Amino acid sequence: MKKLIVAASCVLAMIAGTAQAQDRNLRVAFDIPYEPFEYRDENGELTGFEVELATAMCEELNANCEFVIQAWDGMIPGLLARKFDIIMSSMSITPERAERVLFSEPYYITPGGWFGPESFDTDVTDMDAMRGKNVGVQRGTTMDTYVTENMGGVVSIKRYTTAEDMVLDLEGQRLDAVFVDYPVGEQTILNRDGYKEVGESVKLGDGVGVAMRKRDTQLAEDINAALKKLKEDGTYDAIMNKYFSYDIKI
Repeated sequence: MKKLIVAASCVLAMIAGTAQAQDRNLRVAFDIPYEPFEYRDENGELTGFEVELATAMCEELNANCEFVIQAWDGMIPGLLARKFDIIMSSMSITPERAERVLFSEPYYITPGGWFGPESFDTDVTDMDAMRGKNVGVQRGTTMDTYVTENMGGVVSIKRYTTAEDMVLDLEGQRLDAVFVDYPVGEQTILNRDGYKEVGESVKLGDGVGVAMRKRDTQLAEDINAALKKLKEDGTYDAIMNKYFSYDIKI
């Protein structure tokens, strides 16, 4: 009888555990547009590399996921205020951010890239030549930090809430050059006539991770396991190859 009771208890525990996993609800925050990572397609549907990866991750976690749109400069405050549960929006892992949030293992890494019009012929590493130039960055990004720390007081830094607004000002000749996540510049600037890379790409940070609240250590373990599984079974590569012609995996 005891064995039957124990067995029954184990079955009930397994059922309860499965139900709990399936009932897990996660709100995932994205900043859009940030093509090719997250943006709306011609039908208005949310898509992109991270959107598809998040969808696959949620399936692996047996979680019901709601996607939330959040402006970049409110990402960490929104997470801490419990407006959503995770940030999966190209957030580079930095020591400063790691003091406020818990990161997963990095799931991709790309450099920052310099882009500008074909007429731009200045060496972006020559501070004398760059003096007075208008340089665009997205506010609060590692690209913003890099330009601020290395070129502050030399160039005029214009900060933007969205990459889209920054590109519009580049097209309107209100910017001389922009420093942006390389794939974003590749797909939103280089695909337009009259623009080019105007400097060497720069590796920044330790890669991009999923950000969570500090207390969510079990969630971090589960996300790390899910992302590892997606890399091992080929799902990650299949999604990556839809958006990139090169490997961004880390």
